[in-house]
Amino acid sequence: MPFFFRRSAVGVAVLSLVSCAAWAQSDADASAATLREVTVTGNPLGATDTISPTTSLSRDALLLKSQSTLGETLNGVPGVSSTYFGPNASRPTIRGQDGDRIRILQNGGSAPDASALSYDHAVPVDVLVTDRLEVLRGPSALQYGGSAVGGVVNVIDNRIPTEPIEGFGGRADVGFATGNREKAGGVVLEGGNNRYALHVDAFSRNSDDVRVPLAIPCANPQRPGIAYKLCNSANQADGGALGGTMFFDKGWLGASVSTYRSDYGTVAEDDVTIRMNSDRYALEGEWQPGGFFTNVHAKLSRTEYRHTEYEGPLPGTVFTNDSNAFRLEARHQRIGNLDGLIGFTSDNGRFSASGEEAFAPNSRTRSNALFLNEDLGTSWGRLNFGARTEQVKVQSFGDPENPELTRFFVGERNFTPSSAAFGALVDLTPQWQLTSNLAYTERAPKDYELFANGPHVATAAWEIGDPDLKKEKSTGFELGAQWKDGPNTARVNAYVTRFSNYIGLTATGRERSADGEVNPPPVDTPEGLLFPETFAEYVYRGVPARFTGIEANGNLRLLGTGGFSRLDDAATLDLEWRGDLVRATNTNTNLPLPRIAPARVGATLAYGDGPWTARVGFDHYAAQDRVPPFGDIPTDAYTMWNAALTYKMRVQRANLTWYARIDNITDQLAYSATSILTTTVYPNAPLPGRSLKLGLRATF
Repeated sequence: MPFFFRRSAVGVAVLSLVSCAAWAQSDADASAATLREVTVTGNPLGATDTISPTTSLSRDALLLKSQSTLGETLNGVPGVSSTYFGPNASRPTIRGQDGDRIRILQNGGSAPDASALSYDHAVPVDVLVTDRLEVLRGPSALQYGGSAVGGVVNVIDNRIPTEPIEGFGGRADVGFATGNREKAGGVVLEGGNNRYALHVDAFSRNSDDVRVPLAIPCANPQRPGIAYKLCNSANQADGGALGGTMFFDKGWLGASVSTYRSDYGTVAEDDVTIRMNSDRYALEGEWQPGGFFTNVHAKLSRTEYRHTEYEGPLPGTVFTNDSNAFRLEARHQRIGNLDGLIGFTSDNGRFSASGEEAFAPNSRTRSNALFLNEDLGTSWGRLNFGARTEQVKVQSFGDPENPELTRFFVGERNFTPSSAAFGALVDLTPQWQLTSNLAYTERAPKDYELFANGPHVATAAWEIGDPDLKKEKSTGFELGAQWKDGPNTARVNAYVTRFSNYIGLTATGRERSADGEVNPPPVDTPEGLLFPETFAEYVYRGVPARFTGIEANGNLRLLGTGGFSRLDDAATLDLEWRGDLVRATNTNTNLPLPRIAPARVGATLAYGDGPWTARVGFDHYAAQDRVPPFGDIPTDAYTMWNAALTYKMRVQRANLTWYARIDNITDQLAYSATSILTTTVYPNAPLPGRSLKLGLRATF
């Protein structure tokens, strides 16, 4: 049995189908694959051009950028960086904001986990079985709640097919990387007719400690010593899904069940691993009733998340997060040039943490919201308006398993956040467009921001919440321009967001012992003074803050059709360029906020000739010396060079894509400015060194 199905029960069933799938594909499937994708995130009305900046990765673009985590896969997209906590745990950071200001969705629906609570908690998503990633930056994200003030990442996997599938098809991926000896693979199979559609997928990923350009000591009993590896960064993950849809004359109804399992090392501690289980059950449907409401779309899901932190072989702290989510959208018929929808969402989540390192209490968060999105077409472009109002209740139950532990606040808070956004798109010429967005957003504080009180090992801090925190309020403005002429494109967006009370951790300058004693004195022993292990004390506070930035990217055809000169009818040479800059400041103290990405510029030469494509490029990261006091460490500038080569061929009815990719060609020693590992906790945690990845994708 191939390595990527060793632990996947679903994989055993689908493996026998792969060999015959290439013979079953119809020509209609091949032509359907060429249809243009329409961005769906923040674009519920299906407009061809979006007002807010949106990036979509799919097919070869996603294949060649894919990494083991969602954050690292998206790192380098304009405005997007990563919280990099080693190769196994990484969330996207958008425009300098991370955690619960970035909403991660699955097929447009809620997909809760515990990754926003702590940097060492992984996002239970694998791009091996993902069709498309969409990143929405800017004010249009408000329809997904205050937790999307920074942006939205939508993981689209078609586990519930939304359109009929004629015939049978899918894809299979295998890959091997030298940097961490990763072996990975996945299979996606889909089939059906005009009444029924079925989806099955399975994946597995297995890797060793990742290679780095620096010799690092390791105290792990299984691999002690000094080596050019990031200690305790191995990972084993697998999962899969089964989904299906029934189509009717006036709509469809589908359901899916999916699972994700992983066992990975937390690089901040040499002998601590996390075993994660996440199961998700989803129901989705659409109905076209006619009349005033032309389309009604509903999503219902339940997510059961659990992970246990092990110290060696011994289980330690256990985190659970069980949640139910419901979303309803009703699109009304056009009123002149006005098109729009109204919607309702309801989320109910229960969080618990038990063990010595439980720094947040058991809690329950319930929220209900109404929202609307209206789009007005004009002779010169479009106007868009959105609004949302919520009711949020956050309850703390303390630690029921240890009632004698009285450091946690017990009680509840109620909030009524409201948000609104206005956007405009102007068609100046057939090639030029201008966009602008203005948004006011309110966000209710999260449970841990209100009630945390304990040692957080991943951040090396004693974190203290504030039960009296008020709503986080912000006003954002954005102005953009884009140009397109055949294969040549350019887009630039500038923005500013002002917070009246940006909620974040603020250092107090005090230290706490493991049992909570403030500034513990040294203990006198026969061997001399013994200084106890301490945690720096941080408190969640609301401060005035300002985020400003600019993003730009585009493509210039150098040779070939639409370029400055011709190679031949098939060959093309393109220059893809990109860059971004963000500044974040506490306007009360005029000090920088922590873990903000430095200025970045990059470019890639992309050559294509028939079945061959070749890419070589770089991304330069400037030094980041705008860091707050009390322990944050500046990072030096560095440049990462990367290259990729692909070859496509057809065998019977299967399309094969062979590829080779080299990351960090020069084996550059580098540290991430947006990672708490390298800025405060564990400065000997560099980014991965040189790695060659070889892979094959078969689509049928």
